[in-house]
Amino acid sequence: MQVAILAGGLARRLRPLTDRMPKSLLEIGGKAFLTYQLDLLKKEGIRDIVLCIGYLGEQIQEYFDDGRDYGVNIRYSHENERLLGTAGALKNAEQLLQDQFFVMYGDSYLFLDFATIRSYFDKFNKLGLMSVYKNFDCYDQSNVVIGDNLVKQYDKKKKTREMIYIDYGASILRKKALELVPQNQVYSMEELFTRLIEQEELLAYEVNKRFYQIGSPEGLEEFRRYVSQEGVQ
Repeated sequence: MQVAILAGGLARRLRPLTDRMPKSLLEIGGKAFLTYQLDLLKKEGIRDIVLCIGYLGEQIQEYFDDGRDYGVNIRYSHENERLLGTAGALKNAEQLLQDQFFVMYGDSYLFLDFATIRSYFDKFNKLGLMSVYKNFDCYDQSNVVIGDNLVKQYDKKKKTREMIYIDYGASILRKKALELVPQNQVYSMEELFTRLIEQEELLAYEVNKRFYQIGSPEGLEEFRRYVSQEGVQ
């Protein structure tokens, strides 16, 4: 299994912490945040990692190099001239990606059985899968409507009563889905997911354990507490 991690964003909500450092390198419990993500993936038997980097990305590459010291194999996709958005970053990394791959955000700490999700995805001839969590606006604003095993609606701005689920932060895509993403243009995962929903090509997979994220100051502090209280190494 292969995982592409989107780690190229500007992390504006975390400034001034991220003025000179990408959020993937923020130190928590004596380790860079990305180390926690790599440890989780390694425990799931995943060692093929593509890091999509942009803002201050050279620091990430210098820190982790090829991943050998962390028990994984890391390759890098650079957004050099301008940031292309989350889906645009995947399009930019297309040559490094397998025909089927997981996608994670660079600020998410997730509890997933990757092999089970992959097996579920393989049962259907769909272009994508979104993991979802029944959130009820608890950890962030819910933004997903599901039905008949499919994502029916995904909107991070317009809230409806039916939205009780949230994008958990991990998805699976077939490489063919990237044909929907324009070349060398800014394009978000939200836009890509919307296209897949319109074509009834986005499966939903419900996860029952909450997620953590460091994309906001509140989320960063909550994850710090989790690491301290749970003794996460």
